[in-house]
Amino acid sequence: LCWDLTTSEKDIISKEKGEEKAKGASDVVLYKIDVPANRYDLLCLEGLVRGLQVFTERINVPRYEKIIPAEGERQKLIITEQTAQIRPHAVAAVLRNITFTKDRYDSFIDLQEKLHQNICRKRALVAIGTHDLDTISGPFTFTAKAPSEIKFKPLNQSQEYTASQIMDLYRTDSHLRHYLHLIENKPRYPVIYDSNGVVLSMPPIINGDHTKISLSTRNVFIECTGTDITKAKIVLDIIVTMFSEYCEKPFTVEAAEVVYPNGKTHIYPELAYRTEKVKPEHINKKIGISETPSSLAKLLTRMCLKSHVTGNGNQIEIEIPPTRADIIHACDIVEDAAIAYGYNNIQMVIPKTYTIANQLPLNKLAELLRLDLAAAGFTEALTFALCSQEDIADKLGMDISATNAVRIANPKTAEFQVARTTLLPGLLKTIASNRKMPLPLKLFEISDIVVKDPNTDVGARNYRHLCAIYYNKSPGFEIIHGLLDRVMQLLDVPPNEENGYTIKAAEGTAFFPGRCAEVFAKGQSVGKLGVIHPDVITKFELTMPCSALEINIEPFV
Repeated sequence: LCWDLTTSEKDIISKEKGEEKAKGASDVVLYKIDVPANRYDLLCLEGLVRGLQVFTERINVPRYEKIIPAEGERQKLIITEQTAQIRPHAVAAVLRNITFTKDRYDSFIDLQEKLHQNICRKRALVAIGTHDLDTISGPFTFTAKAPSEIKFKPLNQSQEYTASQIMDLYRTDSHLRHYLHLIENKPRYPVIYDSNGVVLSMPPIINGDHTKISLSTRNVFIECTGTDITKAKIVLDIIVTMFSEYCEKPFTVEAAEVVYPNGKTHIYPELAYRTEKVKPEHINKKIGISETPSSLAKLLTRMCLKSHVTGNGNQIEIEIPPTRADIIHACDIVEDAAIAYGYNNIQMVIPKTYTIANQLPLNKLAELLRLDLAAAGFTEALTFALCSQEDIADKLGMDISATNAVRIANPKTAEFQVARTTLLPGLLKTIASNRKMPLPLKLFEISDIVVKDPNTDVGARNYRHLCAIYYNKSPGFEIIHGLLDRVMQLLDVPPNEENGYTIKAAEGTAFFPGRCAEVFAKGQSVGKLGVIHPDVITKFELTMPCSALEINIEPFV
């Protein structure tokens, strides 16, 4: 946990909207606390307070109990085969004889929203539905139907709508419109009915108004539907463990039976406890401390991981509760021991290995070149390593297959489809964004480009390139040529063929015919310079001529 800051509702409104709007707002102190993303049990006040009380040893770690009613009395959720293509998994449980207050109710709703944004990945993996069990009767059926066949009154609405109308209704809703894409293009929408045909919910969009929870609700039916059964089980475990303390018999949860399309049944929630064994010396060595086994066991117990020393004191047995889905490996247990011990209490020591740090020669050369290029009157730019296929191929007059570019498997946007194979497009786009600046524009960049290489373990290789560009009313080839001579002078490479550098006339799709030269140094081609082709200038939405230089600086290290 990290205590971020102390504020109040008045302070927040004052900062965002001004002091005038903050008049009359509450002065009650609010604590802003950063919670690690993997600690789902700390996402609500109940879990946070419980965790702190266990940590400060005011209470013992609670034991969560699953109560399984007799065969004919337990709630059933039947999954039909129609759900297989859209949202195949569902789990369920009941919080029996729960007592809500306004604060508890708000926290209950808030936890669901936090889980939706976190582990549920904005409802894509799991959607949570909570219902007043006394308003419905089981068994419940989780199926999928055509949008026109589903009709019910959505939560907080005054009339019934078909599923299609509901999608249109929430298309402008600031909160729910973000989830419509999850099912709107599917031929069938998932829906949960009770035995009387009452709609509980249409996951992952909205619950029915009929089963709405209120402060007077005594029995809560919880269902989690999703595409990931592991995440669904974790989410159900978190909700029931956090709020079972308000049940008549604290920390008890009534189990529900889920019937799968193949006839198999499973009892949820799992509320699974498991034990792990870790050697005390392993914990001490990894953290860099020298605590006794009993002291380490006490530290872990304070982190809600009930532990005790076994054998001759050479093992610690740890019980992992259902609230700690983040404990996957022994290293997670070691981390918790370190947190309980306090990172600031770990004594700093000089490493036992003796090494002398040194800058990577390639990086050192790049830094030195950056200083001198800036001294030559050029401004450094830093552009994205990812770009569109158009930028490195079509706009430069090349075919994408000839670029040997590394493609992104599932790009989020058209702007980030491939890793760049040249720095030139990035600089041309930078100039296009700064056309209003006074001429001339002289830019450079020294960064990595990426190309496919089947001989490497990752199938690709990075090369450090230097690219410079001059943009003015005249092409200024002589300025770019002069910059090349200056770079070679700094690299101590003389202008001769034997052991220096030369330039020879060449052709390049991005360059004007007859105005392009290839740079040779140390017996190999290192790059090109020349006047950019008018077609390329136009495609990058520029209007003035420009010259460019791009070379690989790795041979000079």
